[in-house]
Amino acid sequence: MKRAAKHAFPLQRFHPTGPQIPAVTQLGHYDIDFHGDGKKRSRSPVSCPSINQTTTLPNEKAQNATIPVIALARDFPLARSVITARSAVLFIIFNRPDTTTQVFAQIRAARPPRLYIAADSARPKKPGEKELCDQTRAIATQVDWPCEVKTLFREKNLGCKEAVAGAVTWFFTHEPEGIVLEDDCVPHPEFFSFCDTLLERYRDDRRVRHITGSNLQHGQKRGNASYYFSRISHVWGWAGWRRVWAEYDKELKNYRPRDVEKFLKPMFRDPLIAQNWGDMAEEIRRHKVDTWDYQLGVINLMKDGVAIIPAKNLISNIGFRADGTHTLDTTNINASLPTEPLGPLTHPAEVVADQDADFYTLNRDFALDWKRRKNRKWYRKVRRFFRRLFY
Repeated sequence: MKRAAKHAFPLQRFHPTGPQIPAVTQLGHYDIDFHGDGKKRSRSPVSCPSINQTTTLPNEKAQNATIPVIALARDFPLARSVITARSAVLFIIFNRPDTTTQVFAQIRAARPPRLYIAADSARPKKPGEKELCDQTRAIATQVDWPCEVKTLFREKNLGCKEAVAGAVTWFFTHEPEGIVLEDDCVPHPEFFSFCDTLLERYRDDRRVRHITGSNLQHGQKRGNASYYFSRISHVWGWAGWRRVWAEYDKELKNYRPRDVEKFLKPMFRDPLIAQNWGDMAEEIRRHKVDTWDYQLGVINLMKDGVAIIPAKNLISNIGFRADGTHTLDTTNINASLPTEPLGPLTHPAEVVADQDADFYTLNRDFALDWKRRKNRKWYRKVRRFFRRLFY
């Protein structure tokens, strides 16, 4: 990873005062009374198309698809959120102006005091992607509330694994704790206060390593509190601490698959779950997957940590479509789940992972029934045994 200083733009400070709230007239242009003297200074950081234009997606799987280039204020007028964020937010973006607009509208309403924006660069062999990336960056930088903004805009494409892992590392270099949102994870307004409260409550509790806004229990109630504890580190809208990310290892160099499997067998009721985590560690160590989040999940498990999951879903992933990186199936059960308010927070009596909830999620995500049938074949057992000797 290159040093952030080479990529980061200078710190921007925006201080609108009193009734002189910015009037955003079009994407890439807004007028703000920066000095409180009644005079509005025009700022036009990026020139962008109008709302009526469409841009062809660069993905080969969606050659005929188009998405609107959305004017921020026109679709999402300025609204002062009743719930304002106290924590810093990392906003990770890439090439989807429309989803970025929806997520940024929620960030804008929450008005975090510090906003970090990280963007990978366009892929050279993807026609039209540079324009999409430019439009996306323009949307994400339309900050019109008192906020410190830092940007990490890559000059070369790094890919999902390197770009996101590098962005989170950059974020936690500056912040001891904070919230992380990607450009397709739309948060409920209460997500920010949920994270704020629990980041503070469990700041020094080494058992708790992760806070997520995603509840993938599909209406099943777990416990009687506002959240429950889990062994699963969902990353569709999450919050965490530097103390945890400092132990992140994107190559899992110190986690051999056979050790992962052995350590996790007593943790889960089904040994096939531990085997799947071991297989996942093997795929990562063999560089078979371009992702960053499985590593976080494996490490949190190996540290015997738990994650916090809200009793109701606070994140809607709207990125299940043809131009997604890993979420392509629009019929997926977790696509665009509705969000719900939590109300006043109540806390669990003890820090213990809910095994029933975890089994419900992992049984589906790991396709355990299908893998049981597959694993009965003797040659697969032999092949796994020898692969474990080398990874």
